Amino acid sequence: MVKKNTIPDGWRSLTPVGQPIPGTRFIAFKVPLKGAINQRLTPTQKFTPKDLIAGMKALNVELGLIIDLTYTTRYYEVKDLPKSVQYKKLYTVGLEVPDNATILQFKKWVRKFLWENAGNDKLIGVHCTNGINRTGYLICRYLIDVEGWDPETAIQAFGEARGHRMDGLVYLADLRTQPMRR
Repeated sequence: MVKKNTIPDGWRSLTPVGQPIPGTRFIAFKVPLKGAINQRLTPTQKFTPKDLIAGMKALNVELGLIIDLTYTTRYYEVKDLPKSVQYKKLYTVGLEVPDNATILQFKKWVRKFLWENAGNDKLIGVHCTNGINRTGYLICRYLIDVEGWDPETAIQAFGEARGHRMDGLVYLADLRTQPMRR
């Protein structure tokens, strides 16, 4: 069992926030951590919800929606996010390809947000624990299935924008070989 205030494995060494994926409204990041967990980190390692929003301002972009793919609620509290940012929780198990219901829900939330925000440039922030494999899989699955992107183009664009490439073989194999899921 994972202790309540532990730092996720591999989290410290990862860039907190990537860049927006060109041609999309997606931006990927690692999970921000609440104060009790951040106390175990040096000032340069800390990454809180407040730091996330400051990072968006530094990139000169605005976050409109966060889709949280972690399979826990222990990392941060929604009340620590600005009221202007919508928050959706999609419990997604790590180390395995999400089921069709999870993929469909992700697509529904993205489509709804894009439709409701067609008149602005607000971004959709997506994170799992490290902001790489589950995050990359669902963003790429959306780009392939809905936007018609080639799998390799989606995978490469995600890796370049996030600053870390997907390395989960089950995710990569599924994106490259499985048919589109409408």
